[in-house]
Amino acid sequence: MAKTVLITGANGQLGNEMRLVLDGNDAFSPIFTDVQELDITSKEAIDAFFANHHIDYVVNCAAYTAVDNAEDNVELCTRLNADAVEYLAQAAKHHAAKMIQISTDYVFNGTNFRPYREDDETSPCSVYGSTKLDGEHRLLQCLPDAVIFRTAWLYSPFGKNFVKTMLNLGRTKETLSVIFDQVGTPTYAKDLAVAIMNVLTAEQWHSGVYHFSDEGAISWYDFTKAIHRISGITTCDVKPCTTAEYPTKAKRPHFSVLDKSKYKTTFNASIPYWEDSLRECINRIENK
Repeated sequence: MAKTVLITGANGQLGNEMRLVLDGNDAFSPIFTDVQELDITSKEAIDAFFANHHIDYVVNCAAYTAVDNAEDNVELCTRLNADAVEYLAQAAKHHAAKMIQISTDYVFNGTNFRPYREDDETSPCSVYGSTKLDGEHRLLQCLPDAVIFRTAWLYSPFGKNFVKTMLNLGRTKETLSVIFDQVGTPTYAKDLAVAIMNVLTAEQWHSGVYHFSDEGAISWYDFTKAIHRISGITTCDVKPCTTAEYPTKAKRPHFSVLDKSKYKTTFNASIPYWEDSLRECINRIENK
């Protein structure tokens, strides 16, 4: 009998990729919801939804991700990134469902000199990072056997993201200044969706926190150069700048490369190199 998977935030980048990886998979019966179908900031709405549907798994793809705006919208950010996670966890526990939560590299402050492991000390430097970490803690307190994926620099053919923005700016601007002193790893949302499926289809449930991004490490500046090179944009001069030269409301980690060893070992899985995934995504965007 097919297992029912509730996907929240189904109209976002990851939610849309989950639609594609679950399409035609007879082992699962997905229920895709966004705010119109299920307001996850309402405990009453969640409890009613679970009472009316048999749910085996919850994959929470919903979040408040506007990092700079979060600094002025602490209450809303907390409701989506922490309160809602707790409400989903409570409902999942009551109905004996498993839960997968998506978190972020921004739970770290970026002062490491090696890729961050799951057990490294967390120290977020933004409201966004703090609320996501709060969500992690509340989830594990309620559901100790949950799975948390910390990911980074998510992009896809869907919605707004850095890759689509740089493609647009590259075609409309003569010059661009992009930060070169923040280093991390991009994550193609399709690759993360595949990782989530690896959790759902494993012979046994492997609870815990996992780091997931694509392989490699790069600055925002070099990422932009690669986006333009792959898409054949030659009319835009991309210049490097420092974080200090481009101040933002929210502070961001200077180094947030994630160590994916635990995920790869636990699920015997390989992860694509960031440039290979970027090439595939740009091909999808340009052939839409």
